[in-house]
Parts: sequence; structure tokens; C-alpha cells
Amino acid sequence: MKKVLSIMLTAVLVFALLPSTQHAQPPHEGHPPGHEVALEKQLNAIAKKTYKYFEDFTDEETGLTYDIVRLDEDEEGKHTSPTNIGLYMMSVISAEEMGFVTRDEAIEKISKTISSLQEMETWNGLYYNWYFTDDASLMTDWGQFISQVDNGWLTAGLVVVAEAYEELEEDALALAEGMDYSTLYDSDENLFHGGYDAETGSLTDHHYGAFYTEPRITSYLAIGKGDVPAEHWWHMHRTFPPEWDWQSQIPQGYDVEYDGVTFFQGHYEHNDIKYVPSWGGSMFEALMPGLLVKEKELGTDALGLNNHRHVELQIAHAEEEGYPVWGFSPAAVPGDYQEFGVPAGGMEGYPEDGTVTPHASFLALEYAPMDVFDNFKELRSMGLYGPYGFYDTVNVHTGEVTEAYLALDQGMIMLSIANFNHDGLIKNYFHENEIGSNPEHLLEREEFSINE
Repeated sequence: MKKVLSIMLTAVLVFALLPSTQHAQPPHEGHPPGHEVALEKQLNAIAKKTYKYFEDFTDEETGLTYDIVRLDEDEEGKHTSPTNIGLYMMSVISAEEMGFVTRDEAIEKISKTISSLQEMETWNGLYYNWYFTDDASLMTDWGQFISQVDNGWLTAGLVVVAEAYEELEEDALALAEGMDYSTLYDSDENLFHGGYDAETGSLTDHHYGAFYTEPRITSYLAIGKGDVPAEHWWHMHRTFPPEWDWQSQIPQGYDVEYDGVTFFQGHYEHNDIKYVPSWGGSMFEALMPGLLVKEKELGTDALGLNNHRHVELQIAHAEEEGYPVWGFSPAAVPGDYQEFGVPAGGMEGYPEDGTVTPHASFLALEYAPMDVFDNFKELRSMGLYGPYGFYDTVNVHTGEVTEAYLALDQGMIMLSIANFNHDGLIKNYFHENEIGSNPEHLLEREEFSINE
């Protein structure tokens, strides 16, 4: 397996250095009554199949789930990452709520994972990118890197576990509190380094400077834990300044000040849709943090509104290209893992070659549920549904389906469905803890320039 296949989130984001009048139609418009009930039932059936991946490909002793399984190549990636671990634990919680496992079974499964985490090798409480699933030992085949963003998903999972199961609260919070994000923070730049390379003993040269990208989940958590100051939130770039003319378009906007920090509140515009861009225009950069953070509910004039605009961009892009389905985000292709996005949606947009991944549209459930319903029906008709739910990608030009499953993408689908069918299940657990609630005021106060 190529190294690039398993770099996953770190590779996808390593380059993140530093209401309009015309929109897509309302989600329910044109759909007869009863579609919402049908959607809920279909989602539950999809979740049941999706969760079977975690049942079949999680080590029974360590409680660590496989990174990837390729049915078309008869290959199992028996290694895992902090992101996979965090999403696995939250998927188990989701499965218990949906009735796929009992409460006792869920606690037993997650207890094994936490026991492994307590013994795994760490750096300042932060976890390395890769571990073997059979014995939880450190995997060094692709270096010894500590990723800011990957650790964020593990911390988030531990916070949710602590609120879901009182029996696991003490151990889960001890691990989360021990993950010291201040060791990755550059107090001169007021930004996070991308991570730490244990082999060279050095922090990365690049920083996570773009705000509307996936690493904002770790920024939110680190502020919630008290590891970094709240002012960090305002030092990330909504867009880069207009004079940085290398970006994909020159932004519009104005200077604003929050908590004594002045920054450019900018936005892009494409086909009458105003939005704050992500780095590459991919769906999981835009919407994955919203699986835990109540961005829609709290960031009504900022993050929540912007999430909706990115859903519109994804749907509109497919329509512009004449594609029968939509959903553009990094995912598996035959023999590889590649970055995809809507080019107009990013500061330096990822390429788009007709490769569509189901997890991208599931992330849009709370913003355009009936569009998602129509989309996954079409995806199923294209042969994209297998033994563990939706395969990872299809190329709409060739019809080629990648018969692979990634723990990352399966987890995003599970959490999206759990939140949608069960009244924000995962988000509610997350915000019940003070780590999740402490930074809420940052979301509530901000107003993006896309409102005008």
C-alpha cells in the first residue's frame, strides 16, 4: 500500500498554512409529505450496515479499529490513528442509541479502547499518527508524527464518552486533560503548528492559519481545555488579506475587532453565493467539526450560515458540471487516497475529476436533508452500496466504484445519522461538558461578512 494512502488527514491539511439573493432551493421544497419519515428509516438502515464495519474490523482485544479495508483488493489496513479511535468510540455511542448494541456492550467495547489508550506511547499526552491494532504498539513505518488535527478528534471522542457513560467518565477525562495542546502552540504567531516530528525533534514549519478548515475543532477544544488563550480564535484567517493575491480569488470584506484582535473579515463569491472559503473546498474541512460543535445552532451569523453556503456550493457544482450525484471530499480511489473538493470553495482549491464520495453528502444532513436523501438514492442506483454501507467513491465519468471502506468516512456517516435522527445526540454530549461549552461565546458573537 502506498504511503500516500494512509497519510489521511494530516496530508490533506498540511498546506493550510496560514445571505445572498440566489441560493439552492429550500431542502424540502418539491418533496411530498412523508419523505422525512422515509429518510429517517433509510438512515437507520444505512447506519446499521455502516456500523457493521466497526463490528467486523475492530480488534477484540485492543478495541482499536482498522484504518481501511479494501474489498476490491482483499486488503485490510491493521493500523489506526487518533482520528479513527475518536470516531470509533463515538460510533459505538451512536450504535447504542440506535439499538444496535446494548449499553453494557457499548461500555465494554469502549473500555477496551480506553485501556489501550492508557498504555499507548504518547508525547506530552498527545498521540502519534499510527499504531498497530493488534497490540496498540507504535507504528513507525511512515515516521513518528504527532498531528494537531488528528489528536483533536480523539480528545473530542473522549469528551463525548465521558458524558455518555458515567462509568468511563474519570478515565476518559483524565486522558483528555492530559493531552497538552500548548506544546503545539506558537504564542508569537498565536497559531498552532501543524504538528511535531518526533524523529527530528521539531515542530512543523507551517501553521494552521486558515480558520474554516478541519483543524478548527482542535482550536475549539484547546480553548475549552484552557491550553491556549481564547484570543487564538480571532488570529486565524477567515480569508487571507486581499493583497495576498496568490489565493483563488481576491476576497471582499472589511476589518473587524474582537477582544482587542483586529482582522480582515473577508469572503469569496461564486455564482451569487457568498461564503468564507475552506483551504481546499472539501466537505469535511467545511462540515466535519459541526458533528460535535453546535455551529448551526450557535453560529447563526457565522459558522452555521457558512456551512449552509458550502452545502449549496457542493450541490450547485454538480449541477454546473451535469453530474447525477454530488459530494466532493478527500477519499479513497483505486490503490490510493486523494484530495477532492469544489475548486471555487477553497483558498487553493483541490482538484475535482468527477469523483464523488458519500460521506460528503451525509455531512450535509442537517442543512439539506432531502437533497441528501435524493443523492444517496442515486448513489445506490450506481452500485455504490455494499456489505458495510456505502463504498467510498464513484467516478461519475467512468462509473468505477472504489470498493473500499475507511474508518474515517464510516465514522462521519455514523455521527451524521446519529445527530440527525436523534436530536443532535453527539453534539449534545459534547456541549454538556465544560470543554465543549466554554468556547460557545466565540461562535455566538461573530458575524461573517456573508450576511450582507
